[in-house]
Amino acid sequence: MWRLKVSEGGGPGLRSVNNFLGRAVWEFDPDHGTPEERAEVDRVRREFTDRRFDKRESQDLLMRMQVDLPAIKPVDSAEVTEETILTSLRRALSQHSSLQAHDGHWAGDFSGLMFIMPILIFALHVTGTLDTVLSTEHRREICRYIYNHQNEDGGWGTQVLGPSTMFGSCLNYVTLRLLDEVDNNALTKGRAWILSHGSAAAIPQWGRYGSRWSVCMNGLEIIQSFLNYGLSHTFFQFIQDDSGAFAGWFTCQCLIFMVRSLLAQLHQQYWQ
Repeated sequence: MWRLKVSEGGGPGLRSVNNFLGRAVWEFDPDHGTPEERAEVDRVRREFTDRRFDKRESQDLLMRMQVDLPAIKPVDSAEVTEETILTSLRRALSQHSSLQAHDGHWAGDFSGLMFIMPILIFALHVTGTLDTVLSTEHRREICRYIYNHQNEDGGWGTQVLGPSTMFGSCLNYVTLRLLDEVDNNALTKGRAWILSHGSAAAIPQWGRYGSRWSVCMNGLEIIQSFLNYGLSHTFFQFIQDDSGAFAGWFTCQCLIFMVRSLLAQLHQQYWQ
């Protein structure tokens, strides 16, 4: 069961200059919680998945289950008076105060944008640290999150409430594949949406960088993406337009950790 840790360290990869104030970290503990609590977590997960097209936000339900919240009942009154309004406000403030962590901050889910997690996964993949950083449980929850926010048409939006976009769909589809998800109905629908809307060739500029870094064919494409955006002369002043071979080789060596069989599959699946 996942346990929320507030203002605590958690390993050599976590460092802080303020004693971890304001930091909330979810840690998986297989022995945490009673059988009843674990069953309740499973129920909440199933209900969220079943109703994901009606309620897109998680509402921090798992976090709220670990906080002692005061029970709030709606004011039973047909007439709205000053007293009923004040009573409702006091109850709302009481519940909001109960959600405050012991270090003073309010922990919560940051679930709006659908391209932050893929960028993290791309970076871990490129640097060859995917298996080092992410445990099996982390992988499972990341995949659950992405599947839960897949739209009915098979694609993914740029943010959880948005319609499907090529940017969100390509990034999240590739993320699932990099996490070793095998073909299933969700992946099939996602791939169909991508191919039916112009394939990954129609992805906007930002998406091209992520796709090329994680699914690139050679270093020259990487360097060309920098040149197209005008960043190479700013960040890599030794790279000029006519330095092709060396610049491509250098960037490729720095940025690419290639898994050839998977990359070939991805290239075939979502590019036309």
